[in-house]
Amino acid sequence: MTSPKRKLDARRMWSGITCSCLLMLGVLAVLPGCGDDGADPPELQIDATPYLLKEAPETAQEVKAIHEAAEESGEVVIVGKIGGSLNPWIEGRAAFNIVDRSVKSCSDIPDDNCPTPWDYCCTRDDLPGATALVKVVGEDGRLLAADARRLFGVKELQTVFVRGTARRDEKGNLVVLASRLYVKR
Repeated sequence: MTSPKRKLDARRMWSGITCSCLLMLGVLAVLPGCGDDGADPPELQIDATPYLLKEAPETAQEVKAIHEAAEESGEVVIVGKIGGSLNPWIEGRAAFNIVDRSVKSCSDIPDDNCPTPWDYCCTRDDLPGATALVKVVGEDGRLLAADARRLFGVKELQTVFVRGTARRDEKGNLVVLASRLYVKR
């Protein structure tokens, strides 16, 4: 039989080991993970200022007008509201969908209590030919590797004016490679 003193010593030993393990787990939880150099997220490393216009361009065209234009590509100034789907963002990138301002979102319809009005579920049939994908690109032509919501402080249904080059992708969708934008606050 084990003496009561030995049982007490064993409990103390296991209690000490348990405390040490918990302490070590706590320390590991606050240390940076593998490959995390503690650097700021990309949107804090990119200065958004050169991409933002101080005033809304007067010559902006609606999304539908750009869609209907005969040109396949070229310099444009386009205006629209962020939305068109449940998630109009490209995660971790400076890209988002916009919709022609003539298309009503659910929040534009009286007594409609849709929790996600930016998905335009109430007027989905009006979306073909009324949407565009905006990709904010750097001087090198590459998409900025930062989340547009944090980089530019934008949100769903916010009106944006975009200056850039319009083109159509392989499916005929309108894509605007943006060099500058104005966010209507």
